Amino acid sequence: MAEFIQRRQFLARLWGAGTGLIAVAAAWTSWDLLQPLRTTGFGGLVRAIRPEAVPETGIVEVAAARSYLTQVDGETVALSEKCTHLGCRVPYCESSGRFECPCHGSVFSRSGEYVAGPAPRGMDRYPTSIGADDGLLYIDTGSREEGPAPGSAPVDDATGPSCAAEGQG
Repeated sequence: MAEFIQRRQFLARLWGAGTGLIAVAAAWTSWDLLQPLRTTGFGGLVRAIRPEAVPETGIVEVAAARSYLTQVDGETVALSEKCTHLGCRVPYCESSGRFECPCHGSVFSRSGEYVAGPAPRGMDRYPTSIGADDGLLYIDTGSREEGPAPGSAPVDDATGPSCAAEGQG
C-alpha cells in the first residue's frame, strides 16, 4: 500500500527545507564577511613608480598613497601629505623648494624636516620597498613613522620665494 503524505506534513517539511536553505545562505555570507580583506590602496601597500624616476631635487606626488616621494641623501623617502599640526594637506611649493601648509603656515623642507610654524614635528613618513617581481617602488601606507623632532636634522635652505608670500598657496 502506498502511503500518502498529508498536506500538513508536506507543508511542514517544505518550511523546514526553506529555513535550512536560508540558514545555509546566512552562514555562507557570514563566512565571506569574516574573511580579512586584502589591503590595497591607502591603508596598505601602494604601487608607485620605478625608484630611478624619483628626482634628486624635486618631489613626485603619489595620489593613491596620499604621499610624496623624494630623495634624501640618495635614499627614497615617502612623506605623508598631511600636516602634523592639524592634518591639512600640505602642497609642495616649487619656487621655495619646500612644503608649505596653507591652513596655519607650517613649513617643511623638501626632506620633510620642520622649518617653521605650529607643527610639532616634521612630516610623517611611510616605509618603502622595491617589489621583487616588478622592480617598482611600493609605499606601505599601513604603517606610519612619526616625523623628526624640530632641530633634529639640518634643514636645507629655501631655493626661492615662498608660495604663500606670492599668493599662490
